[in-house]
Amino acid sequence: MRDEKQTRSAASKFQTREDASDCYISGYFSVFDTDYELWEGATESIAPTAFDGALSGDIRCLTDHETRLVLGRTKAGTLTLKTDSRGLWGEVKINPKDTDAMNLYERVKRGDVDQCSFGFDILEEEFTEIGGAVHWTIKKVRLYEVSVVTFPAYQETGVSARKEQLREKRRREFSIWKERTLRKVKGED
Repeated sequence: MRDEKQTRSAASKFQTREDASDCYISGYFSVFDTDYELWEGATESIAPTAFDGALSGDIRCLTDHETRLVLGRTKAGTLTLKTDSRGLWGEVKINPKDTDAMNLYERVKRGDVDQCSFGFDILEEEFTEIGGAVHWTIKKVRLYEVSVVTFPAYQETGVSARKEQLREKRRREFSIWKERTLRKVKGED
């Protein structure tokens, strides 16, 4: 488990809808089993199990991960989250008296803003390496927030964390190889 909160972003097709006097933004905040390229030869995906047990907490829907721009909250009943076979779907009820929220609603409605992200801690993941390419499958997360975003934060967050993880794995592998080689040279193995 990592101590740092991470975010992942992806293109989405958010929709707006009006129901009587209420306005909603809905869409997928995460899509399962889709490879996100971190850098050439390195990918990551979200497993269908990633959000199991993670939706019962008090989760917020934010604008651009800004904690001061809360659109909705599960505890308040203004944010609904659920998983299906495609991914993590959510719908937020927009406060008509909140000008920031209504401005975002109109931007989504026009198609000017159409990306999403979520903030989480990785609780369980799987690493695979095949022919020099590396892949992480995120199997379980602690979810803090989902965001409607103008620009995805994926590259600024996930890439540096993953590169450091890979460097550390390479250091451990080299250390093990070095130990084995020294034992063989000394005739201990």
